[in-house]
Amino acid sequence: MAKKHKINLSEDELISALRRHEKVAAEALYDMYSASLYGVIFRIVNDTTTAEDVLQEVFVKIWNSAGSYSADKGRLFTWMLNIARNLAIDKIRSKDFKNQFKNQELENNVGYIDLHNSTVYKPELLGVKDLVETLRPEQKSILDLIYFKGYTHTEAAEELGIPLGTIKTRLRTAILQLRKHFN
Repeated sequence: MAKKHKINLSEDELISALRRHEKVAAEALYDMYSASLYGVIFRIVNDTTTAEDVLQEVFVKIWNSAGSYSADKGRLFTWMLNIARNLAIDKIRSKDFKNQFKNQELENNVGYIDLHNSTVYKPELLGVKDLVETLRPEQKSILDLIYFKGYTHTEAAEELGIPLGTIKTRLRTAILQLRKHFN
């Protein structure tokens, strides 16, 4: 059986195809972005099955919302990343997610913990880890809490014991610093 060739479209081609709901757009979206989006989602939900479910929800939302994307507000990947992050955070804040682990037997939890501790998220494949390492420690800790652990700005301020305004300022500075690498 021949190996399937991955589809790779330019950002403009992908946006146009998504807006026209062409099959090639769905395939390109998966080929080009599934690994990156899955990595971000998994980092937040920390569960393979849940991350896969959220990724599917992300693709459906991207497909249905493509008309609302505006290049004036940012790059397509950033827009998709925000959708993925927001849906993952919504998932971990949901009652169903919080209750799903409370009802498991002890034996199941041991296997579950062993299985998930062996899963490795590799941001270095995306280059994100190297970029984040260039930030000051106080910026890295805020990014980790807000973007990877799903904390709100207020929760991050409480966790770190610093004022909300300081959280917002450091986060904005960190994002601006990281953005320099992409523009």
